[in-house]
Formats: sequence, structure tokens, C-alpha cells
Amino acid sequence: MFAPRDPDEYLLDTERRVIRVRRHWATLVWDLFEATGLLVGLVMVSYLVLQGAGGLVQNILWYAGLIILIRFAYQVLDWYVERVVVTDKRFLITSGIFTTNVAMMPITKVTDLTFARTMMGRILGYGTLVVESAGQIQALNRIEYVPNPTEVEDAISALVFGDKKGQQQDRFSMLKARRAAVGKRKAAKL
Repeated sequence: MFAPRDPDEYLLDTERRVIRVRRHWATLVWDLFEATGLLVGLVMVSYLVLQGAGGLVQNILWYAGLIILIRFAYQVLDWYVERVVVTDKRFLITSGIFTTNVAMMPITKVTDLTFARTMMGRILGYGTLVVESAGQIQALNRIEYVPNPTEVEDAISALVFGDKKGQQQDRFSMLKARRAAVGKRKAAKL
């Protein structure tokens, strides 16, 4: 009941899943530093209060520490549940623990695909994927902390732009064949 749905449940029967990844664990680094810093601060204040009066203040500080730990656990669980799925027809990002959010964009709307890796991204193995579409900004404009970035970018590029090249080559070969046939007809008439 409370478990989030599997992203594959949102796929159509005619769709083929190409990529299914969770964002890189580096998204949690700032949250970890924040929680650690707050807990260290609470422990320091707790020891200072211990010198003075305060059983009530001590209890409030420890409950605040518990709230910080619960918040960090929620952030980790939220990261664990979120998935980036790319099929042969669309991009999907599913997220949310209690309320499931599904953002999607059709592959046919993709006009440009940009991939960026910072120095830290190169060291840890993640990157940012910017998907541009015709017309307006979509829900999946910027996908940050994509793991295994070169493999993901290659697969998406082949999916988005690979078939278009094949279709264009077929079209140009058909045009060449038509021109050749028309040229032979004209030559036969002369």
C-alpha cells in the first residue's frame, strides 16, 4: 500500500525499456554533510548545556537530533525510490515515497541532447543530461547526477538520433533510385 510503484508499471506493452537507472549516490553528499554538521552542533550544545542546568533543554536537543536523523533517512529513501527510465518511446522519471510523481517526455520531441560532466562528476562517475525539445521547456529538461554517463549518453543518442539517420539514408537512397529511374526513362525516350 505504501510502497511506491515500480516504474515498469507505467510502461506500455509496446514500449521497450532501454535504460533504467537511479541517480548517482553523489546527490546525497550535501544532505549527509548537512545532517552530520547539525548533529555535531547539537552534541556540542548538549555538552555545554550539560554543564549548566537543563534536563528539558537536553531532551529537546536530543529530539532535534532524532528529527535530523529521520529527515536524512527520508532523503535517502526518496533517492532510493526515484528512477530514471528511458524507453524507445519516451523519458520517464518516477519519484516520491507517499505520493508518486511521474514526469515524462516523448522521444519524438527531443531536438537536442547536451551532456556535461564537472570535475567532481568525472572523479565520482556522474554527469548532467540536458534534453531540449521543440517548442517549450518540458518536465525533464535537466537530469542531474546520471550514473555511468558515457554509456547512458551513447544509448540515448543512438535511440534519439540513430533511427533518424537511418531513415534519412533510406529516404536519400530512394530519391537517388527515383532520379535514376526517371533519368533512364528520359534516355529511353530520346
